[in-house]
Amino acid sequence: MKLSLLSTLSLVSIAAGAGASSSPTSCGNGRTASIATCCIWYSVLDDIQDLFERQCGDDAHDALRLSFHDAIGFSPKLNSQQQFGGGGADGSLIKFAATELAYASNEGLESIVFAEKDIADKYGVSYGDIIQFAAAVSVRNCPGGPHISFLAGRPNAIQAAPDGLVPNPFDSVDTILSRVEDAGLTSDELVNLLASHSVAVQEHVDESIPGTPFDLTPGVFDNNFYRDVLLPGVIIPGPLLGFGFTLHKGEVKAPFIGEFRLQSDFALARDPRTASRWKSLGSNQSLMESSFATAMAKMALLGQDAGILHDCSDVIS
Repeated sequence: MKLSLLSTLSLVSIAAGAGASSSPTSCGNGRTASIATCCIWYSVLDDIQDLFERQCGDDAHDALRLSFHDAIGFSPKLNSQQQFGGGGADGSLIKFAATELAYASNEGLESIVFAEKDIADKYGVSYGDIIQFAAAVSVRNCPGGPHISFLAGRPNAIQAAPDGLVPNPFDSVDTILSRVEDAGLTSDELVNLLASHSVAVQEHVDESIPGTPFDLTPGVFDNNFYRDVLLPGVIIPGPLLGFGFTLHKGEVKAPFIGEFRLQSDFALARDPRTASRWKSLGSNQSLMESSFATAMAKMALLGQDAGILHDCSDVIS
């Protein structure tokens, strides 16, 4: 039986405890897990960390981006119109990569998609699971990154998510909020999830300056991003530092040399529906960390039945 989103989320605590033994299970090499089925994730973890070089670098950043792009592919609205609305955090971006990587919103995800596919296939874990697991690991690799819960056992996707479900940096706030609310996320949860931009860079909005970060500390999971977006924009980043350049679609002026600002971030920071939450995260690092972890855990269950999943969070230290 397919559960509603609220029913799914209410089962997180049940799934977390289901099957847990009173004492840890040995997984070898001095490692333990709450249940034996989680032991495989230590092997996956080793390969993921080899991929990330145990750093908060480009591959880790891409893994975090992939987790959102996969999970947000979920639309109950389309389902209600007798159309397929996507399976949410089901790994469809890997399973149906030939289709979904052709979507403009997924440009730049090719390398991480195929790297995670290889690891998932090696250990026989589902694509939906490895996407959310790798994202949780990537956050933990970043100084200041919170521990994010991980539930394993997602079935593989049955169909590609439709195009158009990932918000664009040039979309209006109305469009963005409507899209994420359709998927099951609140406006506050969207702002919480944007903490990911503290360790993110742009690649394709302005392809002349790939790798330009959204704040000046992209290797640290901190709330500088929220504060920087509130500053006045004074420069168009680029090879000539704003001289003779025009803004690209989805870009607004940045406050500092070497920093990039998305139009969507600028607008969300100032919209009355999201500005208060934005400012609160910018003034409270601990709140940002805990809010992001909670929102990520919810996002990782979009379209999923938590009642069939098991908690392997203890694999991620």
